[in-house]
Amino acid sequence: QVQLMESGGGLVQPGGSLRLSCSVSGIVFSDYAIFWYRQVPGKQRELIATISSGGVTNYLESVKGRFNISRDNSKNAVYLQMNRLKPEDTGVYYCKPPVGAWGQGTQVTVSS
Repeated sequence: QVQLMESGGGLVQPGGSLRLSCSVSGIVFSDYAIFWYRQVPGKQRELIATISSGGVTNYLESVKGRFNISRDNSKNAVYLQMNRLKPEDTGVYYCKPPVGAWGQGTQVTVSS
């Protein structure tokens, strides 16, 4: 059974930074791509960053150059470094491999 634990969210001013962490268990972590999604109330979850099993990354256009996804296979963990945050980055952030259920997510609020 896949278990996900996202953490690191919080309230930050525009222009600030946050680092989200995601701990994954129940799968052979190194075999799977991991995705970070963002959900805003009233909207569908939006895929914002992907890291393949081999470490290849992809980003939603609006976060390119500001966000960085990385993984540590020795810790079964994936990270999302978010810099130069904007109010429109506000939402609940979820990590997920291509299998298993969603976790609880972590709330990010960008506001002055």
